Amino acid sequence: MKIIFQFLTLIFLLPVFTACGAEESQTGLQEIPAVSLPPPSIGRETLLRSLDELAEIERAGSWLQGMAVRESGIRENAGDYTGAVAAAYKELSLAYGRGLILKEDIERGLFNLLETKSDDSVVSAANAILAFEREQWADASAGLELLFDRRDEPDSFTSWMILVCALEKTKASSEAEDRRISAAYKSIRARYAQFPEYWYRGARAFSGSIAAEFAENCINSAVQGPFAEDSRKILAVHCGLKPEDGLLIKTKMEIEAIFAESINAENPRLLEPLFPLISLPENPYTVYATGVLRSLTAVQSFREYFTDQSSVSSGRLAERLAYICRG
Repeated sequence: MKIIFQFLTLIFLLPVFTACGAEESQTGLQEIPAVSLPPPSIGRETLLRSLDELAEIERAGSWLQGMAVRESGIRENAGDYTGAVAAAYKELSLAYGRGLILKEDIERGLFNLLETKSDDSVVSAANAILAFEREQWADASAGLELLFDRRDEPDSFTSWMILVCALEKTKASSEAEDRRISAAYKSIRARYAQFPEYWYRGARAFSGSIAAEFAENCINSAVQGPFAEDSRKILAVHCGLKPEDGLLIKTKMEIEAIFAESINAENPRLLEPLFPLISLPENPYTVYATGVLRSLTAVQSFREYFTDQSSVSSGRLAERLAYICRG
C-alpha cells in the first residue's frame, strides 16, 4: 500500500485510525465494517467485487472512518493508481469535513506524493486534487475529467468532485446545463449522507428550501466542522435574517438534542444555549425552539426557571420567555 503510506503518513492521523475499535470512538465514528483488504495476488475480479461492497455500504449511508483507506489499498492492488490517490484523498477530506484535521494537513499529504516523483498518473491525480483542494475549479475540472470522467460510477467520489467543479462554474453555463448538473448532484445524495462537504457545496450552489435543507444536513453531519458556520449563514439568509445572525441559529436536530439532554438530566439550565436563538427575529428555528421550551412548562422546576430568567432578561428574550411561561 505504497500510495496510502505516502499520502497518509501524517502522525496526527494515526490515533484517529487506530481509534476505530469495537466501540464508537470519541469522534462519534463507528467501527469500520468487516470488508477485508484482498492481497495483491487475488484476481482483479475479486478486487472489483470488494470495491462494490464498499460502495454499497456507502450508499446505505454508512461512510465510516478508515473505509476509504481500504478502498485506496484495493485500488492500488488492482493497478488503479489514480483511483488509489482519490480514495486516500477521500479519507482526508472526510476527516477535514468533520473537523479532525486542517486543510494544510491535506495539502501536506498531496505534496508527499508529488515529492516522491511517483508514476506519472499518480502525479497527475495529485495535481488535479490539489487544484480542487485550493478551489481552482477550472484546473481541477480539466485534470479530474481527463483522469476520471466516464470511468467511475455516476455517484463515485471522483464523479462528485467533477460535479462540484461544475457547480462552482455554473454562472457561465446555460440554464439547461445548470439544471442537468444540479439534478446529477442531487441524485447522488444517498452515498454522501455522512459527508459534510457534499451538503455544503449543494447549499452554496442551490437556493430556497433546497439550499436550506442541504445547509441543515451539513451542520447536522458535523456541528464542529469547518463548513458549519457558513451553512448557518445560509440558513439565516434563507429565513430573511442577516448572515451574522446565522451564528445563533441551531438546527432542529440540535434543538432536540439540547432538549433531550436537559430533560434526561432534569436540569433546565442546560437549555440556555437556546436563549440566543429565541432572541432572534421570528424565523422557523426560533419558532421551533420556542415551542419546544413552552412544552416544558408543565414541569414545575422548568416553569419556575423560565419565570426567573424572564424577570432578569430584557428585550426580545424577556418577551419570548414570558410567552413560554404562559404555557
